[in-house]
Amino acid sequence: MLGSGSSGNATFVSSGGTRVLFDAGFSCRQIQLRLARIGEDFRELDAVVVSHEHSDHVKGLEVLARRTGVRIFVSERTAPHLSWKRERPALLTFAAGSSIVIGEIQVQTFTVSHDAVDPVGFCVRGDRRRAAIVTDLGYVTDSVRHHIRRSDLLVLESNHDLEMLKSGPYPWDLKQRVMSRSGHLSNAAVADYLSQDWDRHSRTVVLAHLSTNNNHPAIAEMGASGAIESAGAGDTQVCVAAQDTPTSVFEL
Repeated sequence: MLGSGSSGNATFVSSGGTRVLFDAGFSCRQIQLRLARIGEDFRELDAVVVSHEHSDHVKGLEVLARRTGVRIFVSERTAPHLSWKRERPALLTFAAGSSIVIGEIQVQTFTVSHDAVDPVGFCVRGDRRRAAIVTDLGYVTDSVRHHIRRSDLLVLESNHDLEMLKSGPYPWDLKQRVMSRSGHLSNAAVADYLSQDWDRHSRTVVLAHLSTNNNHPAIAEMGASGAIESAGAGDTQVCVAAQDTPTSVFEL
């Protein structure tokens, strides 16, 4: 993950000779620099796949497309809601729930519950390995549970601590939005999923999209790690994605 949080999100996946970016929520310059830190050239991206239209997921999309000519995949309902300062680049659209094949990578999209037009999560397959990426959702639906099963690596939102959010500086209407079923996933909801519904297949769980104001990495990690231990999978690694720096590279 190149970074994840309320100010920007982007995840890089490669398999064989195929390189795909999921969301482009940082400036093109930041995406270039963060890819370079892991030895990748932003000009060699094969595609960008967009989860939804919120700015922390598409901030650098236009400049990245203009500078590299990279293919952009976006749901057909989300496409009209992307803003362009100049001429709109060519877009490759898909229906939420469908699969996309990009070189050696297959992407299964699935609908998530979030306050965007047509938000999707991703199950990414390459070289007989699977990674699930779900960064914005209000709750874990049966469909989400189904799609993220058997993932070797699971990226799951752990946005807020409920008590920090309730006592924090946000106005009440924003707190209600964050806590709603179309808002963001709490640490408690993540712990409930990992302890009760998770299939214990993932060797790595990455906690993503942490709120700067309403969460703390140590609190999120403690909750997830405790749930994983109670599920009998203490050898699973828990990593907390940061806003300002990439995670380590996970090799599956």
